[in-house]
Amino acid sequence: MSAQLLFPEPRSASDVLVFAQRAARLGDGTVRLRAQAGTLAVTSAPLAPQTLLESTPTVLGMRFTPIDPELECDLVVDAATLTVGADARALTLPDSAVTAPWAGVSPPRTGWEPLTVIDASTLAARAQWGITAVAEAVPDSAGEDVVRLIRAQVWGEIDAEIADLPRGVAFAAFALGFIGGGESATVHRSGPWTRVSLRRGHVLTRTRVHSGLTEVRTTGAA
Repeated sequence: MSAQLLFPEPRSASDVLVFAQRAARLGDGTVRLRAQAGTLAVTSAPLAPQTLLESTPTVLGMRFTPIDPELECDLVVDAATLTVGADARALTLPDSAVTAPWAGVSPPRTGWEPLTVIDASTLAARAQWGITAVAEAVPDSAGEDVVRLIRAQVWGEIDAEIADLPRGVAFAAFALGFIGGGESATVHRSGPWTRVSLRRGHVLTRTRVHSGLTEVRTTGAA
């Protein structure tokens, strides 16, 4: 029998399934399932760089929901393989997990400091603007590399209308269904991570750390 995630009520299972279905159409189509102490964190990466030189920002979408307090797990699965079990409170897991480079680093759990707020309507508007910009910029019969480059340019650009965050933050909030009417998102920061929180979920982005040669310094006696 396949392993299952057991929730306290059918609605929680349904909410996670809807999140997974949306995540299946974005990024690499995977979700990370991390359960501990009665809470399940479900994370996807609508945007993430595929190479070290790519300018696509790392943008994660995350939801938290109550789950069986005895369950502890941390795995990445193909989002499209999650299904409702015989019990409406349960989701059936696939037979095997997968790997995802973006899941190797977790956002911090503490140390978040408030920065500002953003109207949800502004997030939606900037996401829709970006979707149109990508569609208009992609030429007919464009290859995957060209599409990825255009997406990186549009979604990686810092947008003053959303607190100088990459425009991909707005895209993730919109595409994952986090944006509701008449709401403001709160923005917090912890180290290189920034979190945009709405009632339906959180979007997190990390400042990229560029590696390379350091300045040559003289050693020995002065």
